[in-house]
Amino acid sequence: MGEAPSLIALCMNATKKEILCGEDLSPHVYELPSDLFDSLLTCLPPLALQKLQEQMPFENWDDGESVDGCFGNQKKRRKLERIGNSTFDSVWRTLYESRWPCLARQNQAVDWLAKQNVEEHKLTNAWQQMYWEAHLRCCLDAAAEIALLPSFDGRIGEVRIPDAILKHIGYEGHMSCSRCEYSKLSYHCQQFGCYARCLRLQNVLCVAETCHLLRTSNLQGLELRWIKSEEHVEGLCKLLNQNRESLKSLEFIHCKLSSTFVNSICDSLRMKDLQTHRIEHFSIKTSSFHETNHFSFPVGLASFLSSGRSLDSLRFCDNHVGLKFAKIVFSTLFDAASGVSVLDLSENNISGWLSHFRWRSSSSSKLSPEIGKSLQSLRVLNLRGTNLCKDDAVSLKHALVHMPNLEVLDISDNPLEDDGILSLMPYFVEMSERHSQFADLKVEDCELSCNVVSQLLSVLSTLKRPLDALAIGGNDLGSKAGAPLGKFLGTGIRTLDIEDIGLGPSGFLELQKEIREDSKLVYINMSKNRGGIETAKFLTTLIPWAPELVAVNAGYNFMPFESLLSICSALKVAKGKLRHVDLTGNNWRDQSADASMLAEFQIDGKPIFVLPSLPAPNAPYDDDP
Repeated sequence: MGEAPSLIALCMNATKKEILCGEDLSPHVYELPSDLFDSLLTCLPPLALQKLQEQMPFENWDDGESVDGCFGNQKKRRKLERIGNSTFDSVWRTLYESRWPCLARQNQAVDWLAKQNVEEHKLTNAWQQMYWEAHLRCCLDAAAEIALLPSFDGRIGEVRIPDAILKHIGYEGHMSCSRCEYSKLSYHCQQFGCYARCLRLQNVLCVAETCHLLRTSNLQGLELRWIKSEEHVEGLCKLLNQNRESLKSLEFIHCKLSSTFVNSICDSLRMKDLQTHRIEHFSIKTSSFHETNHFSFPVGLASFLSSGRSLDSLRFCDNHVGLKFAKIVFSTLFDAASGVSVLDLSENNISGWLSHFRWRSSSSSKLSPEIGKSLQSLRVLNLRGTNLCKDDAVSLKHALVHMPNLEVLDISDNPLEDDGILSLMPYFVEMSERHSQFADLKVEDCELSCNVVSQLLSVLSTLKRPLDALAIGGNDLGSKAGAPLGKFLGTGIRTLDIEDIGLGPSGFLELQKEIREDSKLVYINMSKNRGGIETAKFLTTLIPWAPELVAVNAGYNFMPFESLLSICSALKVAKGKLRHVDLTGNNWRDQSADASMLAEFQIDGKPIFVLPSLPAPNAPYDDDP
């Protein structure tokens, strides 16, 4: 026989039902002692919590108003203010994190280097807004799935929300409002649309009706997917026009756009009587343009780029655009002296897009920007996977001079080879001669040799402001890269990616010989180098000598199982900040380690080590990482 519920539990349950089902909320609930009121909040479903918070009496009082007529004295008002400012927010956060644990982790995630640059990563306090916005996204996604069915023939607002979603917010069949009303998308848009700031819409939702459903929203960000037809664009443009005062971020994914479509979209963002817009972040990813044979750059897009006073980031990634498109984008930004800080043209075949810079600067032996022509605000340039070759590197060298404040350059996954990097070397030499802001270089998978990378490391070591991050993974450098890399670790580098460069045991041995105490390293990825036990020896040397080290990826290095014991010993001695050690892919068949030993290494209840998974019985052994 189960234990009988306590009187308090029964009262809490009755109060919860009254809040959910009653038309008018009794003001006496706010008279509960603080501890009971707080306990009540924690057991309420979102609908009840929303109702209780909306009807808080003090919300409509001015700061100078007396509350004697309501609850008798200022002491009670201060209690309500405490409840409103902290307890409610805490409960909303708990509800959000319990319903969407993955989203909660994404919101809190920052890269390892960023974690060291701030004392604490703080999220917005508007957990109530975040909860209902995420809930509305779920409703819209569910409605889109139904509306995409060939058999669907009705209004979007009439689509019924699945019971699984309704259950999350506390809907109960005996509530005063009929099930039909609660289960419609229109109800959720009406009730919670005002909390929506950033939404994701499938093409089927880009219709005029959606503008009406979201009329109370002040959208700041929109992610649009699978926009392909004139009908989709017409509905989208109405929504964009409706939110053009507040909209700051616009992203298109898996879309097929014509010049006419792009022109219409850009026109709908234009402010009334002004030749500008308020978009700060504009992105088109994994999409394509209709005009593949006869190139026609959208006039509206050119105007959008040149007139965007607020435009901060611009991304055209994996869109099958060619060098003409990229050339016009860059020239438009360059001629307008745009204030854009992020330009991403990655995963497009744009070889030759900067050829006009070669003849422009060929007469000058010294790298110097043309007066009045520069992208002063550009901080990040991403050219990963754009098929750049040696000739492009020569052009890029001259173009980079017109980006005096560049901080991040990604030219990975391009067949630059040694000649390409050597062509860029004068730029890096000049950066070392002045106080440059340059901080992050990525040259992964560029078919580089150990000799040229050693030269690059030597030049980068002379920067007046030490490089923060360097990625050279995927280049077959061999074991001879160990010594120059060990010396480079002493420059103050904080993030280093040397994945799959062929170090082997001898490379790690040289790396260990050259490393010095008081390294500034925060994160290192040295996976897939087949270093064996020498990998562990290097790591046990690095851990106590890098007090700021937060994360290590040492996977797929053929380390024997006893490596774990030596790494644990180093951790005990160092007592640093290390919170993530990835050891996957080392094929440890014998995992008889003392569980208590591993349990010792935890941060916030989560284990530091990511260990290899046990192979399936009788599974063939594969030594290829």
